[in-house]
Amino acid sequence: MGQITLQGVQKSFGPVHIIKGADLDIADGSFVVFVGPSGCGKTTLLRLIAGLEDVTGGSILIDGKNVVDTPPAKRGLSMVFQSYALYPHMSVRGNIGFGLKMAGLARDEINHKVEAAAATLNLTPYLDRKPRELSGGQRQRVAIGRAIVREPKAFLFDEPLSNLDAALRVQMRIEVTRLQKQLGTTAIYVTHDQVEAMTMADKIVVLNAGKIEQYGSPLELYERPSNLFVAGFIGSPKMNFVTGDSAAQKGAATIGVRPEHLKIERDGTGGWQGTISVAEHLGSDTFLYVDAGPLGMLTARYIGELSLHAGDRVSLVPDPARIHRFDASGNAIRN
Repeated sequence: MGQITLQGVQKSFGPVHIIKGADLDIADGSFVVFVGPSGCGKTTLLRLIAGLEDVTGGSILIDGKNVVDTPPAKRGLSMVFQSYALYPHMSVRGNIGFGLKMAGLARDEINHKVEAAAATLNLTPYLDRKPRELSGGQRQRVAIGRAIVREPKAFLFDEPLSNLDAALRVQMRIEVTRLQKQLGTTAIYVTHDQVEAMTMADKIVVLNAGKIEQYGSPLELYERPSNLFVAGFIGSPKMNFVTGDSAAQKGAATIGVRPEHLKIERDGTGGWQGTISVAEHLGSDTFLYVDAGPLGMLTARYIGELSLHAGDRVSLVPDPARIHRFDASGNAIRN
């Protein structure tokens, strides 16, 4: 079992409040991603769950037991860090099995667990190699293998892919997601990359300045953001925000429209008028950055190729069914 519950969890460093009362229920077997900008508290919250930081207030329950006074090694969790933290003088086999050796398991049992983990991670041909003989992706898989063999209640990932190049990040993202589903073990994954969050998570926790802004499925956060912060953070390119008369006509202080929900009309007379400042032609998509005068710079996405260029005049017409409304405090207005 790997159910994790946070009840009013707080963390302060002197007078500075880092985590400001986090309440969260993480179901057994789920993949939950903590996402937010740098300094929002996501890594601190992960370290509190792991026991690497002391809790200032509140409770952390693992399978119903409060573990705030339980040392990290006794919590039944395995953590995978941003740095691989492999022993350079040990083989892949030695690195994966080191924790089991320290726990006093018999050699045959260690070998069995290591070989099973290596087979799962496609590392069997590399068991006798040293870390320096491996690629970045292979080293990360070794670090994950070291966590797997402990058969933890939950995996804790602290930005594990940030040191990899873009193509390898995509590959490893798929591998980590597949592995978690295969094992069925609870996973908490920290990232600043909202694309990773959207593609990997069963549920996302959006953090901002030590506060949980919203907790829900990726599509729930995308389609029904609870406030301006979540609306602006989730989605790439980010949501367009418009204030003034255009928003007031919709009974809101601010309205938001995602780039893909703007219809692009060449020399149209309706919607929001503007001049293209930059056009990005990606083949699969075309992104237009449009100077709309008093409305500011707006981003529009067209699926496929669109023969428009910088300097062209366009009209952007928002889909009325896809307009998000926010009040003066930045909270979503629900119909």
